[in-house]
Amino acid sequence: MSDSSSLPPVRLHSEARLARDALAAPLLSRAARLARWAGPATRVGAGGELVEEQLPEAAGVLGLSGDDAAALAHEAWRVAVDTGLVEIVDEAEGTVAPGDGLARLTSGAPRDVLGFWLGALDVVLADASAPDLGELVDAMEEEGETDLSSLDWDPDAESEFLDGVLGNLYLLTVGEDALGEVSVPLPALAASMILPDDMGEPTDDVLEQVSDAMMRLDDQFRLLEPIGLVAFQPVDEALMADAAEEPAPADDMDVSRYGVVRLTPLGLYGLRARLMEAGFSAPAVGELADKGADTLLDGTAGFPPTAAQAEIEQWLARREPLPAARELLSAARGADTGAPLRRLHCQQALALVGTEAEPALREVLDDAELGGLARVWLSEHDVPDVPPPSEAMVFWLTIDTVAAQLAAEGNSAELQALVEGLARQHSGFFDTAWRVEHPAAPDVLEAMGRLHPDKKVAKEARKAAFKARSQQGV
Repeated sequence: MSDSSSLPPVRLHSEARLARDALAAPLLSRAARLARWAGPATRVGAGGELVEEQLPEAAGVLGLSGDDAAALAHEAWRVAVDTGLVEIVDEAEGTVAPGDGLARLTSGAPRDVLGFWLGALDVVLADASAPDLGELVDAMEEEGETDLSSLDWDPDAESEFLDGVLGNLYLLTVGEDALGEVSVPLPALAASMILPDDMGEPTDDVLEQVSDAMMRLDDQFRLLEPIGLVAFQPVDEALMADAAEEPAPADDMDVSRYGVVRLTPLGLYGLRARLMEAGFSAPAVGELADKGADTLLDGTAGFPPTAAQAEIEQWLARREPLPAARELLSAARGADTGAPLRRLHCQQALALVGTEAEPALREVLDDAELGGLARVWLSEHDVPDVPPPSEAMVFWLTIDTVAAQLAAEGNSAELQALVEGLARQHSGFFDTAWRVEHPAAPDVLEAMGRLHPDKKVAKEARKAAFKARSQQGV
């Protein structure tokens, strides 16, 4: 995925709702509670970590107990220090106090809260890319220093791997046009990072790599869930004990036992922010609501239908119907290659406008580029006294519509059905179509020749495309 690529649009919750989710995330909530607890008697080590004697008290403040209590308290404290919720007063003495960030987190605007959450996410992602604690202990030398060279660990590679996994999870989620409601089996996510696109039956070695990657992800998503990035069902530990037994038949296999991860709405927000920081174009539905109609029609050109409609609805909600219709029609004009798709999106936007827009549509009835779509809109709204279109206008609109479909969907099955229908309904279609003064006519006729399954009809289309090019001097 190139950092210049434009990703599918994401539908985000409001910042207020996301901020509430951030404050409710267990890890950030614990960090804030420890920041309020921090006082003159609190002591930290040289790296800002709580001294070991105070971890039980910190765990008690958080209401934690059990074997993991101290580790969870340590993690929350680290987030508090690294995000500015706690500040070091005197490094030599190891004293601390609540930081200025605590007030901004607890009483700031939603954007302030989300800023702290993004900072906490960075801390957790760094931890998730670090080697296992047991491996670090094993690598500890007698002098107390860690020999990183003895670890099978490349920090850059680990970080790149996790970024790639989260990028794939983001794409799978926004590709479904969902608000964090797409659950992905862990084996599929691991395989997306290991298996080449052109691989057939994977080898045993590749399957072992996928299995190793899956277990790494199981550990990492366990760390990422408390910050609210994902909802995660871990790998069933019973599978480890059953690994040596005969595998269950595929039909009886519950894929969820191998782990399932879902990006939350807050996670969508966080990953989009990180992708944009890395230079990706990651549009969000609603960003075009205050822009002009030209930006709206061009900006939604690559949107999936549901996202495009949501964007258009937000744009229309800020405007009166009649002025909005006039602005849309004006932006739909043009002879450039993107104009047919703009007109298609204009038509889709006007379908969401009520009969108050009728005067704007009547104003363009004689317009060569807009008269056809205006008649379609007026007819669909049962408006009386709509003059019939000329044959030239009908053919122009037909070429324009096919050009827009080509731009939107390429050589799709729907477009092939449209092409077959046009040729079937109009016996002399190609004799007239090549004369249409539409800049896209040669390309449309050439595409019809490529898409039509009947060799004779396809040949007629190609001949018509040649004539259209000659007529236009291209």
